[in-house]
Amino acid sequence: MITRKVLIKLEPLLQTVLAKVEALAAAIPTSNRGRALTLADLQLPVLCQEVVDKAEDSVLSEIEVALLRVAASILQGHGFAYAIPNRSKGNQLFVPELDRIVLKSSSSQRDFASTSTCRKAVITTRILQLVHELCSKRIHVTKRDLFYTDVKLFEVGTGEVTQWGGDCLG
Repeated sequence: MITRKVLIKLEPLLQTVLAKVEALAAAIPTSNRGRALTLADLQLPVLCQEVVDKAEDSVLSEIEVALLRVAASILQGHGFAYAIPNRSKGNQLFVPELDRIVLKSSSSQRDFASTSTCRKAVITTRILQLVHELCSKRIHVTKRDLFYTDVKLFEVGTGEVTQWGGDCLG
């Protein structure tokens, strides 16, 4: 139990601590209060990609824009390709302020016209189609659920299944 004497002795210390807390609160820009820190706030020396939660409508819009670009490219006679972020160790950066690893700007092309990446381009297109359909219907699924919607597409030529994290998505 804290006695009155103890409280009287602690009063100057409490006032000092309170003053420091108030000074810290005043030093925080009001534009950042109540808002989570982002990569843009940090002004990192390298361009990085941040993964953020998006509403279904935003995801739908981005998929539609991507596929419109694909259609325009095909109509112009250029074929199409997807730019896929490179997930190699050299393209990763730990950001201590956010306590997470982010991807730098390096990406690879997943070209439909190339025999080495055609299959991956088809898988990427199918995944975009499935995600678009799910967002339109406001249905939540797991990667496993997506896999079982088209098992044959995700199989390697020998019937072996591709690695979801590596071969299909990145």
